[in-house]
Amino acid sequence: MSAVRVGVIGAGIMGTDHATLLHGSVSGATVTAVADVDVDRAGRLAVAVGAQAFDSGEELIARGTIDALVVASHDASHAGYTLAAIERGLPVLCEKPLAPTRAECDAIIAAERGTGRRLVSVGFMRRFDPAYVELKHRIDDGSIGRPVMVTAQSRGVSSAPDATSSSSITGSAIHEFDAVPWLLSSPIVEVRWFAPESAVAGMSDPQVMIVRTQDGALAVLETFLNARYGYDIRCEAIGTEGTVQLTDPAATTLTGALRAATTYPANWRPRFADAYRRELQAWVDATRTGVQAPSLATAEDGLRATLIAEAAISSMLADGAPVPVESVDSVDPVETA
Repeated sequence: MSAVRVGVIGAGIMGTDHATLLHGSVSGATVTAVADVDVDRAGRLAVAVGAQAFDSGEELIARGTIDALVVASHDASHAGYTLAAIERGLPVLCEKPLAPTRAECDAIIAAERGTGRRLVSVGFMRRFDPAYVELKHRIDDGSIGRPVMVTAQSRGVSSAPDATSSSSITGSAIHEFDAVPWLLSSPIVEVRWFAPESAVAGMSDPQVMIVRTQDGALAVLETFLNARYGYDIRCEAIGTEGTVQLTDPAATTLTGALRAATTYPANWRPRFADAYRRELQAWVDATRTGVQAPSLATAEDGLRATLIAEAAISSMLADGAPVPVESVDSVDPVETA
């Protein structure tokens, strides 16, 4: 089969990483077009991967020589670019969130259903992280009995300058909102939000959310963007007959001066580098063959995560009152792209 010609919208950190992986670490794909609101940044990335630079995402979709699209631009632009890609019949991998609101997600799902094909995948890369994959396998095979609780912590060194309490939920906690129902094979139906007094001006950090799944399991989810000490991801599933948890991914331990030490990465990029590569490879393979990888998150998965985020923000605004998560209507299966 010929290589999939991929366009990438967004030449920031995520877009650059996706384009670089597609260019050098993913088989069956070639990056042929790059766009960004910063034209110089788009030009630099285009030169690095041997692609054509465009002044805007709209121009790339309309004029670029592409077979598929990666959307890694600002969250508010995701819906517009994804809808434009669907209109052209292009498979699209949209970074999370699929869109900030239910209305936008619904529009994407309706447009995709109208094609009769599975065109949209959402960038929830933890589904491809080897440690998370093993965690899910141990839950699914009954190793811990019936899962009754999950605890998960996502901690970073420092937040972005424009971070808010809400963006912490929609930009970071949303990974847990996808991972928990994926791990437990049960949707989240209720959220409660809590936070201690924050040392960060203008936002609540850390935040703790308690969610309940449809089958009765609980999950306690912590998001702490300004933990300072390093990028640290933890997750444990507790069952009726045992537990299973992620282990420290550090490759080495340094000993000396009466102590032993491991190091933490500075951000998500080294921790999930393999997950991003595997996700992109699965997406390219699905685009080439028309056989959808089961772990690729769908537009419906993207909607579910957005609805949980909306419920968490509502709970925050209601001083931690429990908020039910809007249900997603059952959907008719669609064929793969």
